[in-house]
Amino acid sequence: MVQSFHMQKVISPVNVKDRASLGIRPGDTVRVVQNIVEFKKGKGADKKEKILKTARTQAFEGLVLAVKHGTEAGGTFTVRATLSGIGVEKIFPLYSPAIDSIKIIRRSEVRRAKLYFIREKVAREVKRQLRNARMMNVSTSNEPEEVEAVAEEAVIEAPVDAVVEAPAEAVETEAAA
Repeated sequence: MVQSFHMQKVISPVNVKDRASLGIRPGDTVRVVQNIVEFKKGKGADKKEKILKTARTQAFEGLVLAVKHGTEAGGTFTVRATLSGIGVEKIFPLYSPAIDSIKIIRRSEVRRAKLYFIREKVAREVKRQLRNARMMNVSTSNEPEEVEAVAEEAVIEAPVDAVVEAPAEAVETEAAA
């Protein structure tokens, strides 16, 4: 029995060759522009409930942590960004028609195929900063007299070069007041 295999051409709204040739790698900083369609229920002029459809584009820029399944049909890449001080990760399908464009902003050489350790690294840095901030505000005693005495000693011990004189205009305005 002879079987013949015919290649079927898949029709896709995505330019598959362009997406495959991007060569997204872990360590790259990318900007992914997505088309987002939102459905909102509302009442029209005739007071009947209608579904309003709005479309917008949204850019997501961040570090590529992982690329899975390469340039295959099911290929995905994970992007991590810090938005308002919170780490956000999104997994994008490479050939998704919802993605308008992918632009590689910066390439970095990394030694690993998956950069999941970045999650813990950022958390450690934040904890270190908080610890340092707390240590700056900590005093050994709660008595205000001792705190003022320590502050006065610090001013006296300051080097002469560190003293900055106020501008003459500021001194004149203070004297006039």
